[in-house]
Amino acid sequence: MADINPTSMAQQLATAYTQSAQSLLDAQSKSSKATAAALSKLQGALQAFDGALKSLSTKPSLAQLSATLSNPAIANASVSASASAGSYPLFVEQTASSQQIAFQDLPAVPVAMGGSMAVQLGNGAAFNVDLNSADADGDGTLSQTEIARAINQAPNNAGLVTAMVMTAGGVTQLMLSSGVSGAAGGITLDTSGLNAGDLKTKLSGPSVELAPARDAVVWLGAQGSGVRMQQSSNSFTAISGVTLTLLQANKPGDVPVTLSVAKDDGATTANVKSFVDAWNGLEKTLDELTSVGSAKDGVAAAAFASDSGVRALRDRLGNLLRQSYGGLSLRELGISVDRNGALALDSARLNKTLAATPDALDKVFGSAAAGAASGLMGDLSKQVDQWTNLGSGQIKQRQSSVQSMQKAIGQRQARLDAQYQQSYQRYLKQFTQLQNLQSQLGDTSSMLAGLSV
Repeated sequence: MADINPTSMAQQLATAYTQSAQSLLDAQSKSSKATAAALSKLQGALQAFDGALKSLSTKPSLAQLSATLSNPAIANASVSASASAGSYPLFVEQTASSQQIAFQDLPAVPVAMGGSMAVQLGNGAAFNVDLNSADADGDGTLSQTEIARAINQAPNNAGLVTAMVMTAGGVTQLMLSSGVSGAAGGITLDTSGLNAGDLKTKLSGPSVELAPARDAVVWLGAQGSGVRMQQSSNSFTAISGVTLTLLQANKPGDVPVTLSVAKDDGATTANVKSFVDAWNGLEKTLDELTSVGSAKDGVAAAAFASDSGVRALRDRLGNLLRQSYGGLSLRELGISVDRNGALALDSARLNKTLAATPDALDKVFGSAAAGAASGLMGDLSKQVDQWTNLGSGQIKQRQSSVQSMQKAIGQRQARLDAQYQQSYQRYLKQFTQLQNLQSQLGDTSSMLAGLSV
């Protein structure tokens, strides 16, 4: 009779007892881990795609135009898709500025010599400043700093005028800066409510103008003979689709600068190509996650091969690519969809469509910006959000479900491990007893053999 190994026999029988349940748990654990990994991969792909849409939506237009000035020191220019290509002569007579004035060496006076004054702007806005309550440190004297604070904190000021105290070259001055650009922001002080004294005399007298209250003046054409345009800010939008930000004035006698607006086909194609690339990246991930595999080649099916929800998402996104927006489709923009769902761009056809319809890209693509979703990108972003929303999205719900499943699998594994240990201990005890009995029988057999000799 072969010797019995209680430990080995107990392990074999305990394993056989739990093998079926363990195999099921291993399969379920492997499946849940694969699902969790697939959900993370899907989430990353959808978020990357949506990020690309939102990045494109920050551009004024996907159809890019370039704007250049013959003298870039005069102004900066930006354009939108509604601008018309062409050349525009401009003469900047003067730039707009907000007024700044200063009162030098205002005397420190007793509070009793205060009173109130009105600050007025050229556009009619005004507010009152009460200096009777401006003594912040309670020393009975009004300082320039306390007067500045009283102006800044005056009711109804709301940024109309900002006051500050500066010292330069040993001279301390109270500086007032208008919050309104242009001639309409000119500052006037009405000091009739101040008590007679040195402070009233100083504030009623002439100030030092550091910067004038001045409107911008631009001529479309030559100075004096073109179309004169005047406004309070340095941002001009008189030319359709063009925004000019004035930097400095032309010198008297200068010839007008030339603003050139032209199509930038390379930048436009790059914008559309970035959408195509973003979509193809998402499509590749969806392909991988829904692959049915190949039994012939030994390739297992992907985690979402039979997932109706993921396949429905893919179908809805694909269907949006085939819709028309503003009477136009992606195909008319030179973007084709192959039978696998991948996009390809024909830049020649894109440029041909834009030559006939300059705003075609904006009509079709729209925007994925939050609160302003429109067009294809808006619809795609809404579909993606149904899956990626951190509060109610499909991925969040599925991840919670997988986590619950993994927790339940862990609990079942713990119970199965306990069952294994119980079985092992029971079998170990039984086989140990059998081993002892076998040893006793061996001893008895040896003794009997000795007696028969």
